[in-house]
Amino acid sequence: MTAVNPEASRQAVVEAALVLLERMGLSPADLAAVPQSRKTAPTFAEYVPVVSAAVSAGTRRAYGSYWNRIVEHWGSRRLDEPTPSEIRQLMAYVKTHVVARRNARGGRSAQEHLVAALRCLYQRAVDDGLIAEADNPARKVAKPRRLPATRRALPDTRLAEINETAAATGDDPELDTLLLRLHTETACRRGGALALRLSDLDPDQCLVRLREKGETVRWQPVSPTLMGRLVQHGRERRAPPDGQLLRYANGRPITARRYDHLWTRLGRQLPWVRTQQISSHWIRHILPDQLTELRLRRRQGLCGPHRQRQRGWRDGDLRARQSVRGRRRGGRADRRGAPARHDRRVVTSMAAITAGASSAADPGRQAGLLANQDSIWPSSRCAGDRGAW
Repeated sequence: MTAVNPEASRQAVVEAALVLLERMGLSPADLAAVPQSRKTAPTFAEYVPVVSAAVSAGTRRAYGSYWNRIVEHWGSRRLDEPTPSEIRQLMAYVKTHVVARRNARGGRSAQEHLVAALRCLYQRAVDDGLIAEADNPARKVAKPRRLPATRRALPDTRLAEINETAAATGDDPELDTLLLRLHTETACRRGGALALRLSDLDPDQCLVRLREKGETVRWQPVSPTLMGRLVQHGRERRAPPDGQLLRYANGRPITARRYDHLWTRLGRQLPWVRTQQISSHWIRHILPDQLTELRLRRRQGLCGPHRQRQRGWRDGDLRARQSVRGRRRGGRADRRGAPARHDRRVVTSMAAITAGASSAADPGRQAGLLANQDSIWPSSRCAGDRGAW
């Protein structure tokens, strides 16, 4: 009896199938192009709660109102029914019915967030196998171009006005000035300040651990004065080691409403704050701009032409200096002054800008800044730290 080869038998079956397909006028590619059977797509009213429960709290807070608007308009429709043109119609409706605020940008942000909310919704549907990637209508709709932000760094005089007003008004000026200084030195977001815990403080190295947007974690150096105030604040207001650090006088943790009340009060006292819609996010621009200025000063050196003219040097003296030849040009270590150092203390970039390099800054302006800070922070647990701020 002769044994049958399995490979030869399978090849014969394949050839027979190809012949049959050829007689039917089909090809293997036609069979692959046939859409596979999928689950019936749920309605928006059924699927939005599923996605809302699966995302993070921040995503739910950002997209929740837009998902509610989608359910309001398309609640009974299935996910595979809306077209890109219908999404654009919904964008136009949201733009015209947006809540008008003083800092509104004409509804562009509402349109952008609506598209982002739809993309988040449909991406979960693709992952769950409810629709195909090619059938995702949200990917075929472009977001509106984001306009440049109107926020900028505040001048030192304006920041001093804000600090002085916060220290002289309100029911808890110590808390308000602590918040302002924390944002000034660390450039943290409001969420990073609210998430700060007592266990995030490293008093020995003057470091603060910040947990901010996108689950990012960073260690930020601060001045000893600020570190002493944070430690004292947590001890006096009975903050637990793993609990929120910033608290009211009665020990209750603060919320984002404290910021709203603070800037509303500052707007009543300072009209320009209300007119420009100043908020804590504006303070985040101060430190990066001052770091940029410090880098430019170091790059240009302390003997640049603009500094020489400020010191009263004549152009003839400048040309005489430039005409000297054969002398070795000093390197970076020769052109730069010694960096500011303090024994057992961390000198932040903020402190180096406000107190360091006296030859590159106006002494009168620095004295005014230090006077303002002393009026706001009358005492310190770190002796001799006034100069660092």
